[in-house]
Amino acid sequence: MTDTERTTREIVGRDEINDLEEILMLGPPPVDEIIREIQADGAIRFTWDYEQARPALQKLYSKAKRSQWDAATDIDWSQDVDPERIGRGLLETHPELLLYQQRSKDDRTLPLYGWSDAQFLQLAIEYQTQFLSQIVHGEQGALLCTAKICEQVPWIEAKYYASTQVMDEARHVEVFSRYLDTKLRGHHPISGHLLSLLEDVLGDSRWDITYLGMQIMIEGLALASFGFLHAITPDPLLKTVLRYVMGDEARHVAFGVLSLAEAYEGMSAAEIRERQEFAFEAGLRMRDRTFNQEFWVRLGVDPRAQLRWQLHNLDTALFGGMLFSKVVPNVKKLGLLDAGDGWLRQKYTEMGIIQFEHWVDTTEEYEALDTTGAPS
Repeated sequence: MTDTERTTREIVGRDEINDLEEILMLGPPPVDEIIREIQADGAIRFTWDYEQARPALQKLYSKAKRSQWDAATDIDWSQDVDPERIGRGLLETHPELLLYQQRSKDDRTLPLYGWSDAQFLQLAIEYQTQFLSQIVHGEQGALLCTAKICEQVPWIEAKYYASTQVMDEARHVEVFSRYLDTKLRGHHPISGHLLSLLEDVLGDSRWDITYLGMQIMIEGLALASFGFLHAITPDPLLKTVLRYVMGDEARHVAFGVLSLAEAYEGMSAAEIRERQEFAFEAGLRMRDRTFNQEFWVRLGVDPRAQLRWQLHNLDTALFGGMLFSKVVPNVKKLGLLDAGDGWLRQKYTEMGIIQFEHWVDTTEEYEALDTTGAPS
């Protein structure tokens, strides 16, 4: 390591990526907190060049205008939602929940050992609430990030597109919060890991870091999450919501890839290394969020014991790692995976997510996820 290279501790605050105690240190905000202020920095940029010279962004902007939908009128909210029926369905289809059930019968090291069917049903119900709660908080973060991108990006085509994404994100906050409050039992607080990442993304003065953190990392993880839940949820109302949102999210990720590809062309090796480090840090925080430590506390399970079991027993490629299937290909498309000495490739290998590098990148698939018309 050279004098200018930073250690893992300097980047993410710990020496080992699976340091249990460090992972557990980040908790949710205080229960009575309603407003969170983040001190943000960065220039607000006007541009007097109104000529549109980026055809790919123009095409994306045109598609965004055509694909707008209304969460209040395009979705049939009269459909009944039975949380217990959803929970039973997830227990039959969700690989992680299935593994817990199977191992609870004979693995005494699993904190869920000996749990009853009723306890697992409650686990499944709370699991979906926790999952969607983090989605709605992340969508509000995306709303703020995209408003910042609209202010800071120097290209008129990007400002045009970002303005459509601000509307998209407002609609996503609306639709998921409505589902949680009217069809389930309200929402859970934001994960400390997600909040920490959003604070860093919003507080950074460099506009391309906002792009990288939100459009590539957070939105990429969300896109994979939506696809996974759409495939396994037994609730037709949620399937409809997710299908609409997935079309938007695919455009959002493509927006990040198209914009950053141009921005990174003119950066120095040192600047690219900083982006690689950020992509590692953001990826690790998002992985840590999937451990759901606050969720286990709510169920009366020791989060330390549960996290220890997960770290030693869950196949990261099958569970949390699969959510990076929409992140790693896009990071590779941007040239960050192998830039310099391939440092980020090594880090993603340590995280167990490098196998997704050959999956399709979002600039090649976003049109297939178009939701113009009735979603399926």
